[in-house]
Amino acid sequence: MTAQSLQFRHATHADIDALVALIESAYRGDVSKQGWTTEADMLGGRRTGADDVQACIDRPRSAILIAEREGGELLACAHVAEEDGAGYFGMFSVNPALQGGGIGKQVIAEAERLAREEWSLPSMRMSVIDIRDELIAFYERRGYRRTGIKKPFPYGDERFGEPKRDDLRFEVLEKPL
Repeated sequence: MTAQSLQFRHATHADIDALVALIESAYRGDVSKQGWTTEADMLGGRRTGADDVQACIDRPRSAILIAEREGGELLACAHVAEEDGAGYFGMFSVNPALQGGGIGKQVIAEAERLAREEWSLPSMRMSVIDIRDELIAFYERRGYRRTGIKKPFPYGDERFGEPKRDDLRFEVLEKPL
């Protein structure tokens, strides 16, 4: 897929169901195992819900970027928001059958452009489960660095999934923009 054929827009309420389906497919269940971003071996249950997606859309200085082909086929998404004077990048999802083809790199670049050019933010941060070495390496190749800041995993809060391990926690990654 060429960069010219990938189009970006901000999600609306009409996109919520399709976004939830995409995000769930990228992280949970057997379908997610087609791609390399799966969390299915670490977490069961839901990854997100319509309530989470709507809150991201409705929040000030927050957008869910949608990447699609001409004709509106949803390929990928990411949540970008301002948090504590920096950009926050999360809810990053690429259709598992299309992972590894460069779509994700374009989504990250667009998210960074939004935070830098439209919101004038100096850096982008994200929280990644710290045992996801391959995923952290992917972000490091894009200029993100481990900060050493660890955050506890919200065990007992099913909105974040049902843990299959007891050693989960998040690490904050950051990149100057």
